[in-house]
Amino acid sequence: MIFRQLFEPDTATYSYLLGCEFSQKAVLIDPVAGDVEHYIALLNELELTLIYTMETHVHADHITGAGLLRDKLGSKGVVHRDAGAMCADLLVTDGVQLQLGEIEILVRHTPGHTSGCVSYVAGDRVFTGDSLFIDGCGRTDFQQGDAGMLYDSITQKLFTLPPDTLVYPGHDYNGKTVSTIKQEIATNARLGGGKTREEFIEIMTNLSLPYPRYIDEALPANQACGQPDKQESVRQG
Repeated sequence: MIFRQLFEPDTATYSYLLGCEFSQKAVLIDPVAGDVEHYIALLNELELTLIYTMETHVHADHITGAGLLRDKLGSKGVVHRDAGAMCADLLVTDGVQLQLGEIEILVRHTPGHTSGCVSYVAGDRVFTGDSLFIDGCGRTDFQQGDAGMLYDSITQKLFTLPPDTLVYPGHDYNGKTVSTIKQEIATNARLGGGKTREEFIEIMTNLSLPYPRYIDEALPANQACGQPDKQESVRQG
């Protein structure tokens, strides 16, 4: 498998390129609008054809590049059916499997940060978006967030993966790039080390996090696949 972990520093967002060496087909997980030209250059360099852009959820901290990439390259946008982005080409549910040449990508619904969060399992790795971070997790105080639901998602859908599964998160603010399921079960500050559901809910309730910096711009844009102007023109047309 061809694999690249890509980083957008302003919002500390990780995007991921996965490519099949045999079919030359590729997907981008959580692409950022401002990096679209970089993605296109990388795809050309690797001689890959972009088939899917796959969102782990409707983001509140950056604008997705899914719509721009669909316009430029003909790729199809993928989100969970509960994410609130009906502009996507594929609305997936838990257990759906996407085939990319010889790469199989399994959708696991992991709500709690938002109601439409998913994680993508591909071989020996899982892309957890904002559900599970390295030594942390996404906040649960907006976008239909629910701390108890997130605890259930992580413990039942992610911590049940093989211990050596590589964890690739949607963000990291401390320069970390990858973890493992075993490591997060043991040491995750918010729900590792055997923390109970009640302990986790109390931790999340008392975080007192600031209002997301880009949410007022990013959320409506991402509900329109990153192209709110186009969505509005379609409504008026």
